[in-house]
This record gives sequence, C-alpha cells and structure tokens, in this order.
Amino acid sequence: MLKQDILILGGGPSGLSTALHLAKDFPHLTHRILILEKAHYPRFKLCAGGLVADAEIILERLGLDVTEIPHVDVDKAHFDFAGKGLSLSMPKRHTIRVIRRNEFDAWLAKKVKEKGIEIREGITVKDVQAYDDYVNVGTDADIFTAQIVVGADGSNGVTRRCVLPHAPVYTARALEVLMSSFDYAESPHKIDHKENHAYFDFFPVPNNVAGYTWDFPTQVNGQPMRCWGICDTNLLANDSRPALKELLAQELARHGFNLDAVELKGHPIRWFSPENKMSVPRILLVGDTVGADPIFGEGISIALGYGAVAALEIGVSFQRNDFSFQGYKKRVMRSALGQTLLARWFLTRTIYPLKWSWFQILLWRFSKPFVVIVSWVFVLNWGKRLKS
Repeated sequence: MLKQDILILGGGPSGLSTALHLAKDFPHLTHRILILEKAHYPRFKLCAGGLVADAEIILERLGLDVTEIPHVDVDKAHFDFAGKGLSLSMPKRHTIRVIRRNEFDAWLAKKVKEKGIEIREGITVKDVQAYDDYVNVGTDADIFTAQIVVGADGSNGVTRRCVLPHAPVYTARALEVLMSSFDYAESPHKIDHKENHAYFDFFPVPNNVAGYTWDFPTQVNGQPMRCWGICDTNLLANDSRPALKELLAQELARHGFNLDAVELKGHPIRWFSPENKMSVPRILLVGDTVGADPIFGEGISIALGYGAVAALEIGVSFQRNDFSFQGYKKRVMRSALGQTLLARWFLTRTIYPLKWSWFQILLWRFSKPFVVIVSWVFVLNWGKRLKS
C-alpha cells in the first residue's frame, strides 16, 4: 500500500490544472501531490480542440505559452442555421486557437513534471473508497491511500461512479471526423467555408437534436486538416429524432463529402447542471467529472478553471485541517467559472427547447446584437474574473 497526501486521478487538463495551481498558490504542497494517468503521453483524446480566450488567460497566469505546441488560429466563428447566420470575432486577436489534445495534454503534463510533481502513467484506477481519515484507491498496479483525492478522470471516470453512484447524469453525445484540407479544397461542390474560420450550424435542432454540427480548421502532425462533427446535449431525447450519423452525413454531403469514406468516432460528454454534486468528504471532482459547458460541450477552458478553484479549496482545507469539502460546491458556484456554467446551463434550457425553425432563424440570422451581448457578458471573459 502506497501513501500519498494529494492523489489526483486523471492526467487531463482538469487534473493537471489542479496540480499547476497548487504549485503556484500553495508551493509547500507540491511535493505531496501524485497524479495517476491510465494512458501514456502523448495519448489519444477525441476532442475538437478549441481553446477560447479564457483558456489562454488561465494558462498565461500559470506562466505558460500555448504557442509552444502546434496550433491553428481561427479568425472568425460563424453561428448559422442551415448555412446562414451571424459571425463573431475577437478584436485584435484570434477567436479560437485549435490544438490537438494529444499534443496539448502532453505539453501540459511536461509543465507539471517540471514543477517537481510526479505523474505515474499506465495505471488504471479500479475502485475509490472514502473513509473517515483516508481514501483508498485500488489500481491495476497497487493500492494507494491518500488524505484527499481529486477525481479528474472524465465523463466515464471511475471516481464519480464509486462515490456518487446514484447521482443524476446529464450526458451529451458527439461524433467527429477528420479530413485533409486537400480533399476539402478539391470538393466538386461549392464550399463557402473559409480556411481559417470555424462554423457551428444549428440546423439539427428542429429535428429534436439539441445541438449543432461544427467545422474547424486543425492540423495533424503539421498537415492541415478539417475537423467536422456533431454534438447533441440529449435535452430533447424523449422526442423522435434521426441518428446523429445521418445528420452529420447530410451536412458533409451538402459540401460534397461522403461520410463513409472517413473514420467516424464518438464519445460522451457529461455536462454541467446545478444539481450535480461535486464532492464527498475527502474527495472532490473537477472537469468533465463534474460537468462541461452544456450548450456547446466546450471543455478545455472549463477544465482549466475547475483546476484553479479546486486548488484553492484544497489549499484552504490543509490550512484548516478540514477535508469535508462541504464548501467546495459553493466556492465553484460563486466563482466566475460557476457563473458562466450556470449561464450556459440556463441558455441550454432556453434555446434548444424552442426548436421551431423560425425561432432558430430569428436567433442566428437576425439577432446578432443580442447574441453578442449575451455571449460577451455571460459566456465569455470569465477567465479574467477567475480568482486563483
């Protein structure tokens, strides 16, 4: 049995952000942290890889420069219904920076290791059990015991299933494909998507799919690619609806592509709800284990934000020698992270159930001032207000 003070389960952005914020704000705890990661870096992670400005703000506060890894900058984001809509851009900067998660996570893990924090790769967590004075974590390598555990093992992670087995689950589903920019450029159909623009299209909503299709520029091993996909929050799951693959195939066909000619991959996304429990005594949850952005499924900036809030909660808990984490959810909800998550949850519950085509046309084609104000005040810019 191996003993540890702070055990972080999962080496993705939320777990690594927690470690980095602890090293920054509570450096005396640095040598007491151990991270367990089931894979080996660089490990595959299905994710469109969009970094919004808030993610970069959090990374910059940690002294990190994401331009050290390969990326593609998106100049403008389009929010459409059936191919027509509004566009948004950030003044004097890119709107989205697109990375590949295998490269991003490996880079972030390297920064954690440079702080003197140990990451053990290739260890799969099997069981998590909390007791009055410690937590036992069973793995395929050994049994670890810790004063506290951070559950950062994602939407399908073991931690939440073990400690909150009966908690309600709100899960979106997503499908994703990659295609070369050459094939994109050579399509026999007229494509009005620009090379360094990102596109979100909400045409599936009237079909009882509470989500959108996307098209991002990206790169794989330095080669320009396009990432296409479809996301459904499952908010309208009780109504009849077509298969996600069918709708994605329809969108690709509109641009001259055959979905059967590319590799299709899918994954679930646990999304945030104010009902979600975030902790039990000696165990707190971060990132997708709690819940990602419900309206878009955007997870990276949210994961980094959870890490900042969790590190503060952990640091205070050691100062007080109180590991009940009774105030953790309140700390999250009062933070800028919690405020944007609550706003996005409310918008999800408002926009998607109004599934009439006329409403979606009105929203995305004729309501740009409203969308810009709501986005600027409630959805974006929360990273600047996040205390860490």
